[in-house]
Amino acid sequence: MAASGIVIGIDLGGTKILAGAVDEAGAVTHVQRELTHAQDGADAVINRLVGMIDRIRAALDPGTPVAAVSIGVPGGVNIEAGIVDKAPNLRWLNVPLAALLEARTGLPIFLDNDVRVAVLGEHAYGVGRGTQTMIGVWVGTGIGGGIIINGRLHQGSRGVAGEIGHSIVVRKGPQCPCGNIGCIEALASRTSMERDVRQLIKKGMKSKVLERMEKKGRTVISSGVIAWSLERQDPVMVKVFQRAQRALATFTANMVNALDPEVVVFGGGIAERLGEAFVGPIRDQAREKFLSKRDVEKIQIVPTQLKEVAPIAGAAFLARQRLEKRGQVLSVAG
Repeated sequence: MAASGIVIGIDLGGTKILAGAVDEAGAVTHVQRELTHAQDGADAVINRLVGMIDRIRAALDPGTPVAAVSIGVPGGVNIEAGIVDKAPNLRWLNVPLAALLEARTGLPIFLDNDVRVAVLGEHAYGVGRGTQTMIGVWVGTGIGGGIIINGRLHQGSRGVAGEIGHSIVVRKGPQCPCGNIGCIEALASRTSMERDVRQLIKKGMKSKVLERMEKKGRTVISSGVIAWSLERQDPVMVKVFQRAQRALATFTANMVNALDPEVVVFGGGIAERLGEAFVGPIRDQAREKFLSKRDVEKIQIVPTQLKEVAPIAGAAFLARQRLEKRGQVLSVAG
């Protein structure tokens, strides 16, 4: 039996926290946003989470049941124990987040990786609805992902499946933060694009990208700065962006040749901002590299439909699955 009532889904990021009430149809309401301020420490961030949960519960109609809280975390998670093993962007190590929040809210708490739940959200309520096999690629500071097989999120034998950003695309490429050489994250993430922009400017190419970053008060390149630069055909940004798209096309073809999915969905800030302008060239180039050219149009390669609420909706869907697995219908009054 599926869990009735509202589930509060939370996207816990290194920069911001996004939370909302998600009903059984996947509709997200009562959205709350806060800056994470991870530098304040885990206790302060947990206080913010509790405050957001309390405000959402207070905003619901009186008597509305809340079944659980489910959180997408930017890092490694021990799913069964409810512990954040390691979340570098939060500066967390072995934080028992589920137990701490359960004690303060009285609600069941579920955790998983933030990108995996975003991919699950797109599968349950977005572009992947009704499909059996789907791959999600989230391009941001790094590159994360998730894999749907037989209609369910593939966790792997150790619960760490979906680290597709560390698929090695070139043997003699740049070093990835993970330590390997030539990962797709090191070639096509927003961080790698900034690295390449700075290198080309240092070599003498004319560009206004860094000026735009300074004007917008950015210390790192943002999706907005990338979009602004591309709109003005900044030669450095165009060159770097197209290089990243080519790398993502090769990676996408590899994934399609291995898994033959029905859908490959791209998410993250760049896909949310640029949509088809980002994904279209990746799709066209990837199809040229498919081993089987039969019915290639059946494989959809598309941008996210749910955009920033995908992790919230996916986290809530995951909580319902886990409650169902327990054989419980949990309803806690709001």
